[in-house]
Amino acid sequence: MSGLERHWYRLTPLHLFLIPLSLIFRPLAALRCTLYRAGLLHSERLPVPVVVVGNISIGGAGKTPLTLALAQQLTEQGMHPLIVSRGHGGDAVQPRAVMPDSDPAQVGDEPLLMARRGICPVWIGKDRAAAARAGLQANPQCDMVLCDDGLQHYRLQRDVEIAVIDGVRGFGNGWLLPAGPLREPVSRLRSVDAVVINGGETAPGQFSMRLEGASFQNLSDPAHTATAADFQTSKNHAVAGIGDPQRYFRHLESLGIRFTPHPFPDHHPYRANDLAFADCDAILLTEKDAVKCAAFADARYWMLRVEARIAPALIAHLLRKIAPHGR
Repeated sequence: MSGLERHWYRLTPLHLFLIPLSLIFRPLAALRCTLYRAGLLHSERLPVPVVVVGNISIGGAGKTPLTLALAQQLTEQGMHPLIVSRGHGGDAVQPRAVMPDSDPAQVGDEPLLMARRGICPVWIGKDRAAAARAGLQANPQCDMVLCDDGLQHYRLQRDVEIAVIDGVRGFGNGWLLPAGPLREPVSRLRSVDAVVINGGETAPGQFSMRLEGASFQNLSDPAHTATAADFQTSKNHAVAGIGDPQRYFRHLESLGIRFTPHPFPDHHPYRANDLAFADCDAILLTEKDAVKCAAFADARYWMLRVEARIAPALIAHLLRKIAPHGR
């Protein structure tokens, strides 16, 4: 955690200046939402159901793993989802398909991660409505859209809103930007269709989710895998350039691995020099970071793949919401 984020989970003297800015941000955010809902700002309805997965706070809460889990389970239910993303971390603006061999500098790390899972087509674009239109045209078999991180992208009309909450960090100090981590007030959760708690206690009506993973894949030799026990005696460095690096470090600790932690900013564009650690046997990466390091990885580079385990009731709830009679 660095910079302004250090002040989002407590109150400090800096908040004498930040809180007045938050008091301005709140009505502006509410006005924008109201203008879209009133039709004064243009929003677009797609010909298929749209499910938006997002959160009300800055930073990683587990949206991408949840999107992948939903895509997998919906596919098993006989549906054909299309994943749409902004493409954060990439420089592409116009809609485009994300392929397993795409350049992460162009399409972003999370879309590339999702495309490499091979569950369903993945498209990106600054305008997610335009990206979804293009993706549906290119993939006519797709009968629904999963929008990764689009809760505040009101230009795209949606049938279902799913908000993911970090069960450990919660809502920080409870203030909106820039005094706190919130993009919208907590009251916004009353209007979503499902609240998913990642790694924490659920309240009545909420759905549980947890991230699991204990197998590592070698980046230079993907057929080579390892378990946590294989790193018990090695000198390990752990790298995380995600919304909450500490979540990854806690996970490694739960596996019994000792390491030197190296947090990086979210979507960091890695170069070999960033990871030139002395006295190092293994570099343990998140899957999101690994897609940007594969080009220069050697035998020391390992990726931990995690899966989101979600409450079965969430899929049943989602299917009811997107049924034709519910649209």
